[in-house]
Amino acid sequence: MVNQNQRKRGLPAWELISSSKRVIFVKELAQYQDGRLELQDVPVPVPPPGGLLVRTTHSVISIGTEKMKVEQARMNLLQKARARPDQVRKVLDTARTLGWRSALEKVRNRLETPTPLGYSAAGVVEAVHPDNTRFRVGDRVACGGAECAFHAEHVAVPDLLAVRVPEGVSGWQAAYTTIASIALQAVRQAEPQVGDRVLVMGQGLIGLLVTNVLAISGVRVMAVDLQESRRPVCSVLGAERVVIPGAQSLMDEVRAWTDGHGVDGVVLCTSGPNNAPLEQAAAALRDRGRIVVVGNTRADLDWKVFFEKEIEVRYSRSYGPGRYDPAYEWGGVDYPIGYVRWTEARNFEACLHWMRTGQLRLDAITTRRAAFEQALEVYREVMGEGSKDIGVVLEYSGRMEDEAAAPLTAALSPGGGEGTTTAPVKPRVNRLAVPVRRLDVVGAGNFARTMLLPHLQGKVEFGTVVNQTSLSANHVKAKFGFARAGTDHEGLFDGAAGAGEAVLIATRHHWHGPMVRAALGAGREVFVEKPLCLTREELAAIDALVAAGQGSVMVGFNRRFAPASVELKGCLAGAPGPKAISYRVAAGRLDPQHWYANYRESGGRVLGEACHFLDYFCFLVGADPIRVWAQTVWPTEGRLPFPDSVTAQVEFAEGSSAQLIYTAEGDPAYPKETVTVLGAGVVAEMTNFQQLSVYRGRKCRRHRYGSKGHAEEMAAWLAYLRGEAVHPLAYAEARRSMLLTFGVLQSIQEARAVELERVDVPKA
Repeated sequence: MVNQNQRKRGLPAWELISSSKRVIFVKELAQYQDGRLELQDVPVPVPPPGGLLVRTTHSVISIGTEKMKVEQARMNLLQKARARPDQVRKVLDTARTLGWRSALEKVRNRLETPTPLGYSAAGVVEAVHPDNTRFRVGDRVACGGAECAFHAEHVAVPDLLAVRVPEGVSGWQAAYTTIASIALQAVRQAEPQVGDRVLVMGQGLIGLLVTNVLAISGVRVMAVDLQESRRPVCSVLGAERVVIPGAQSLMDEVRAWTDGHGVDGVVLCTSGPNNAPLEQAAAALRDRGRIVVVGNTRADLDWKVFFEKEIEVRYSRSYGPGRYDPAYEWGGVDYPIGYVRWTEARNFEACLHWMRTGQLRLDAITTRRAAFEQALEVYREVMGEGSKDIGVVLEYSGRMEDEAAAPLTAALSPGGGEGTTTAPVKPRVNRLAVPVRRLDVVGAGNFARTMLLPHLQGKVEFGTVVNQTSLSANHVKAKFGFARAGTDHEGLFDGAAGAGEAVLIATRHHWHGPMVRAALGAGREVFVEKPLCLTREELAAIDALVAAGQGSVMVGFNRRFAPASVELKGCLAGAPGPKAISYRVAAGRLDPQHWYANYRESGGRVLGEACHFLDYFCFLVGADPIRVWAQTVWPTEGRLPFPDSVTAQVEFAEGSSAQLIYTAEGDPAYPKETVTVLGAGVVAEMTNFQQLSVYRGRKCRRHRYGSKGHAEEMAAWLAYLRGEAVHPLAYAEARRSMLLTFGVLQSIQEARAVELERVDVPKA
């Protein structure tokens, strides 16, 4: 992918990928929700912030986990619903707030979107992000993570999910690192003492590695599995006794092995809906023994048995501390070793040490090594009934380049290609003289695919789509008819774009401000999902670009455009004088694993979500907010050390008052959004933008609607892009709403009322 001439020119590693004049495509294994598997050609990924790009040399198929994913994908909708009731609840919540059409569209998008497979790989570093100081181009690394270490020719991984491979460890061995760390973490959870007797139930890939790690640690192991063929493998990996329940009595074997006391611990590596393995584990344990659950197995606890023996039950979470913590995995915030001795990365290193010393017997569990190009055939055989495979290693070679896609790679270069020039930018007027001819999209997740792109498809030419992963970018390109796909937004706005170019930005929030500035600098017409940016400094920089007449900005405050909003504002127009507004949002508790809980990415719920409702106040009142008082209604500490539930009281220049109650508490049966407005001779109440009740003249009129404004918002922006209408949301209005949002945060931080800057909003 990087030629020798580029290396001789001394380009930094970060520049090597993007300085090529050709779009590089790599192969990646994709799974569809009907169970189909494909090897797809996808754009090469780019290192995440602080991370690295790895050319994969080997990856390991985790047969148990991946077989479960494929089998779930092959289920019909009813079976999927039974298997994932949590997802069913989310669909019902969406239907309640957005209607069944949107809910079904979201489900359809999920079902047709391919997902990657794999989470344990090894390779060679080909590029590092400028913020990374640990790795260099050419380093051999082992990497993990179901979000990044896919079965693909190239993977982009964050810093703390990669470790160097020591001398003496082959690439195929290093590819087991993540899977081996799952076994190591399970043993750490079991906390065995030297000489303890531990029962390992289930001798699949993970179970065998648990057996091996326990034996290395000086623990006596009894292994249990249903397959007779596993007996010799268990013995090689260190099991003192091996029990095949169909041929032997597990309880008799345990009694004889432990002198009737029972085992000190059980590591449960089985999977399935049967509770029998847990019951057998409890029966085999001594008094005050410990069970560690590793596999996705049923675990209904018999109170009498567990109480009388005072059994401790623990779950082992993947590769170790740091897993599912975005600050650790993607933010690069390591845990101090004095407080957390064994993190994911340190578990990786421990496993690699055992590989170097030969104590981890990967040769005994590796039943197949096959070329990545044969992956589809390998999966058919491995997933088939009667397969005897345990450890399957995929080996990689080759790549392809798309000569015809040269303009894209030149555009994606962070510094721009040689000879790149920028066309002079003329100040924009409120209506475009030259219609936009092409639209690029950065960030095409499920929201954009469901709520935005369908309303633009076929009505404007789609140019480049840039998404976080190669597979998702490729999928969106094919689904919506984009000309090109990529994973690197850097340099997308370089070159002579200017008039005739627009961009839609729907990334995670911390990219909004920088991308808007880059797009405006290139003279683009910009649509950015809310929020516009995360800091006042970013807002000031955007102000300067807008004042210079470089492009236009529309922020995705869709609720303004909902049919119910248009009707409501029309009703209020006939009510003179100030209004009193109450907006109640039952947002629900924020999942600590959701990216919104990563404050650096989302800005928190006030900036990321409440800005919607604060903008709605400005829309209804049509005047400057001049003062705000806000407070939190739940402690900002623990897992979410930032405002999660807030109330805000806003005073407007013409005397109106608005109160926002945004809460994570409440009950899901209550409507998510309720707006009540009281004015002279009128009361209006709107629920979820689906029902509007207007009380006037002692009568009530009710209206029903089916849109939250996304379709209408896109139609309005599209009319502007075509030169058919003025800009649908003046920048000054969006800026006013962002200043109000920043004011709410300041009021919370300073525990006082905050005076707000007046904004000169041009009259329509």
